[in-house]
Amino acid sequence: MTHAMLKGSNVPLEATAVRAVLRWTLSQGSPVVDASALLLGTDGRVRSDEDFVFYNQPRHPSGKVWRLGQKRVTEGTAVHLTDTVQADLAGLDPAVDRVLLVASAEDVPFEQVRALRILLYDASPAAAAGEPLAYFDITPQTGAETALICGELYRRGEGWKFRALGEGYSNGLVGLATDFGISVDESEAVPEPTPDASLPGGPGAAAQPPSAHPAHPVPPAQLQPSAPQPSAAYPVAPPVPAVAPQPAYGYPPEPPRYPAPQPAYGYPQPAAAHVTQPPVAPQAAYGYPHPAAPVPDPNFRMPPQGPQFLAR
Repeated sequence: MTHAMLKGSNVPLEATAVRAVLRWTLSQGSPVVDASALLLGTDGRVRSDEDFVFYNQPRHPSGKVWRLGQKRVTEGTAVHLTDTVQADLAGLDPAVDRVLLVASAEDVPFEQVRALRILLYDASPAAAAGEPLAYFDITPQTGAETALICGELYRRGEGWKFRALGEGYSNGLVGLATDFGISVDESEAVPEPTPDASLPGGPGAAAQPPSAHPAHPVPPAQLQPSAPQPSAAYPVAPPVPAVAPQPAYGYPPEPPRYPAPQPAYGYPQPAAAHVTQPPVAPQAAYGYPHPAAPVPDPNFRMPPQGPQFLAR
């Protein structure tokens, strides 16, 4: 028998394992909704961050609570999307007092989500696929909520019960998780995944074993631009030395553009490039008569000489 639940009502569970299916109707512009679970102790808080099962940590370390993933389901003319969380109630640590079943639509208010419903199925190994044990149609109180606690599985004596809640948070999954003791670093937040019809889950789906915990995605390294390198197939020729331009034929060469280097201090200076020569008497042209030699003066006499020059 399927129980149609109202907000705040509860129903006892005889199943040793349950599968909670979050379902909403696909429409134009409808957001992606993600299911997650928080395992709480008797103090109403998580024991560690590992007690948070969500899209980036889909399996609890104990292996007793895991996320099956999203699926597309068609019922008549309506198309639904689902996201599923499964819990092995009989195998949970006695320190776990409650399991919260959460829906989140990051940065999108739930007023844009049509026909949101949570369905609870018996996932015990001996149970046959069939009608759900209970379902609860969730109506956000304000419509501005971006995260909702759809319901909770809680201990009562030796057994378990399910309570319909529908309590909302306007600060998304981060605000909800922080409220129950999860340490969230928003600078390392991972974008929520898009629905994939190939993933298991949904009403009537067989129980799936927990999958391996995927590694957290690593942001790509920043590439620094580098200088282009020559291709090995096309080697670059060595540079050709510059050749001084030659003057055109018949024109004098250009003067040097830079002054000639000067010798260091203390070293002999080079001879001047141009030395002024004393004037030379003009020579008679070849074949012409030469000027006559000067005639000595017949009246020339030697001056008196000293005794050192007299002959003895």
